[in-house]
Amino acid sequence: MLVIADFCVLLPSMLEKTEALVLHTLRYGDTKIIADLFSRRHGRLTFMVPLPKSLKAKLKKQYFQPLTLLYIEADVRQQMQFQKLHDASLLTPLPSLLADPSKLAIGLFVSEFLYHALRDEQQNEPLFDYVRNSIEWLDQREADYANFHLVFLMHLSRFLGFYPNLDDYHEGCYFDLRAASFCVNPPLHRDFLMPQEAARIQLMMRMNYATMHLFRLSRADRNRIVEVLTLYYRLHLPQFPELRSLPVLRELF
Repeated sequence: MLVIADFCVLLPSMLEKTEALVLHTLRYGDTKIIADLFSRRHGRLTFMVPLPKSLKAKLKKQYFQPLTLLYIEADVRQQMQFQKLHDASLLTPLPSLLADPSKLAIGLFVSEFLYHALRDEQQNEPLFDYVRNSIEWLDQREADYANFHLVFLMHLSRFLGFYPNLDDYHEGCYFDLRAASFCVNPPLHRDFLMPQEAARIQLMMRMNYATMHLFRLSRADRNRIVEVLTLYYRLHLPQFPELRSLPVLRELF
């Protein structure tokens, strides 16, 4: 017992400040919440956060809504299941993301998607910056953002290591979703796109936030693209589940 106590005393303290994104929260009893955050410096972190007992408390309940961007100060010890959060403040307010029902639906889908997609993600500053810039763009946009979630998911794959290989496309090719590449003959498995849909991939991957309003997509088009994208991620990320927020997004867009 003495050895264990001495070891605990010798653990180094790593009180650090970093930007972070709230992915998910879960109520734990009457006085605490479990908050999963994706931080710029340390990747995925989980905190046991006490609920504030007064309005003057540093850690405010409203800071832990999904997709909230925070500036946090935490004692990070990678071997611990729950990290200790010392302080938190808003990094960037996102007023329209919470007030606009359509943006809120997109935000809930994105946060649930990231919660599962970044399950084991370590430090990845370019990924954090991409997510942060995307969320800030959506909050500031007043119109023409119906294709946001499509663009976001298509380009997110670049940061996770399975961006499609677009260089080998030829007319009439199939697209192998498992190998993330085009092929002349259909694969032996069923996870591939027929030539007609495969031909659209290069076009769709050219969409970005600035140009996506130029792509006129119907609700059926968007739903099919989301279906293919979620299957694609499910093939490349183990234990990626069905998303509860997806039916609402399909109805809206």
